[in-house]
Amino acid sequence: MKKPNPFLALWGWPIAMGVLCATGLVTALVSDTWGDWWSWVALGVPVAVMGWFSWPRSSSRSTGVDS
Repeated sequence: MKKPNPFLALWGWPIAMGVLCATGLVTALVSDTWGDWWSWVALGVPVAVMGWFSWPRSSSRSTGVDS
């Protein structure tokens, strides 16, 4: 079985988000109609991902400490 590339395992998603943001920003500056839609999507996806990972989660196991 082939091992995954450690560089891509660490930097794959940040690079993908960076490329997505860059294309969204450039498209918003130079394009119209379809570019407006792409820029909204390309700039909205990273915001949605940040919101998803910053949303507080309840722990499924009990820590035994009352707060």
